[in-house]
Amino acid sequence: MTIKKFTQEEVNGTLWRACDTFRGKIDSSIYKDYVLVMLFIKYISDIYKEHKAELMAKYDNDEEMVNRQIRYDRFVLDEISTFDYIYDKRNQPNIGEIINKALARVEEENKTKLREVFKNIDFNSESVLGSTKERNAMLKNLLEDFKDLDLRPSRLIGEDVIGNAYEYMISRFASDAGKKGGEFFTPSEVSELLSRLVKPEDNDRIYDPTCGSGSLLVKAYNKVPSGKAQIYGQERNGQTHSLSRMNMFLHNIDDAKIAWGDTLSNPLHLENDKLMKFQVVVANPPFSLDKWAMGFAGEGTDKDFKMEESLDQYKRFSWGVPPTSKGDYAFVLHMLHSLAEGGRMGVVLPHGILFRGASEGKIRQQIIDMNLLDAVIGLPANLFFGTGIPACILVFKQNRDRKEVLFIDTSGDGYYEKGKNQNKLREEDIQRIVDAYEKYENIEKYAYIASIAEIRENDYNLNIPRYIDNLEEEELVDMEEVTASISKIKEEIKEVEAQMINCLKELGLQEGLA
Repeated sequence: MTIKKFTQEEVNGTLWRACDTFRGKIDSSIYKDYVLVMLFIKYISDIYKEHKAELMAKYDNDEEMVNRQIRYDRFVLDEISTFDYIYDKRNQPNIGEIINKALARVEEENKTKLREVFKNIDFNSESVLGSTKERNAMLKNLLEDFKDLDLRPSRLIGEDVIGNAYEYMISRFASDAGKKGGEFFTPSEVSELLSRLVKPEDNDRIYDPTCGSGSLLVKAYNKVPSGKAQIYGQERNGQTHSLSRMNMFLHNIDDAKIAWGDTLSNPLHLENDKLMKFQVVVANPPFSLDKWAMGFAGEGTDKDFKMEESLDQYKRFSWGVPPTSKGDYAFVLHMLHSLAEGGRMGVVLPHGILFRGASEGKIRQQIIDMNLLDAVIGLPANLFFGTGIPACILVFKQNRDRKEVLFIDTSGDGYYEKGKNQNKLREEDIQRIVDAYEKYENIEKYAYIASIAEIRENDYNLNIPRYIDNLEEEELVDMEEVTASISKIKEEIKEVEAQMINCLKELGLQEGLA
């Protein structure tokens, strides 16, 4: 008997088809949570099923011995919290309630890992899933979509199939969600680029203060040679926080510390009541976040509240307080104050941070004078979900030896793949950027090393066109050739006019001719 095995493409396709249950009924930004939670439950259930079968064979069907051994698995389940149990109850009128109870049971049995990971999902919600009849029909279809997808490790072809499938699904949901999609997912090629720029090493602490669904952390972790590193993240949105935690588990990162809360007003990764320090920081914060400072204010605070340095107990804004209408430098300052000695940091930001003045200009000056900025990399437009504006990557380093900043401009033709709806960095484009960064040398129309003195002469303006001219030179115009062409055209016009007059005379239409 041939055993069916699933490729990455088959798993991805099955999962995406499962979304048909909800399409047209619920917005994808909402139903993504139901599909991804069901994927997680199916995954841990199939692992449990396979391992239990192996143990039953090993211990001659001694159920008591098997149950003792299975308590040491990554995830502990019992029969009433497995996918198969839920599936068998799919026709029950209270199927939503049954799923909720199974999820609660999974959390209870795995407190140290899964506490509150399903807190933001309700399979029995009338406000989201509709009336009992509609809700039951959708949930039954969803369970049936997952039934034939066998996620046991022995039935999958390839490495990290489940983790890749989860990333695939999140990227598709992000694409569907447009601008909102960018709030929880960074395009994989940008995550890959960032991870290569910061070069994670063995035993590093890796941190993302705005981790979304965790894609940047996963990419950075995968670059650690030994696979031994500690992952830290924080995410403000509760649903996205849950996605991130599941993402870690599906990539076999079981000890990731992903906190839930506002990083700016309430950073949760602390040591001795101070900000924890990290060797690697990667982030794609929300662009130009408005009202970022309101978390520092008390209840009933006036809408025109002005953030004061003294309100921050961690002294992150001693170099300047960013405007409350644009939070870009608030995140940058938080990350710089979280960077360990010799640490590396890569962050995706809008181009405005390169040249905006006032308090942002003062902060930029401080960062440059303290020799923390290592590189400015301009990215092509339309890379990110829901926004066509070009972004940039700033690379920072503690304890830099050099006194220059490398500028790289990847917005020119040939440096990326143009798409109908979204542009993309190809592998060769990513490697070109990494090579230019590592060589740290001038490359005509692509890379330029600016001294700190030169940047000061430019009033600390980091706008890339000030340093790299990537415009194609126009060909010199031969005026004699142009004059000759004009004369020739005039002669041809005279000939055409004469022919037209003759034609009108032949037709007897001489009147009005001059």
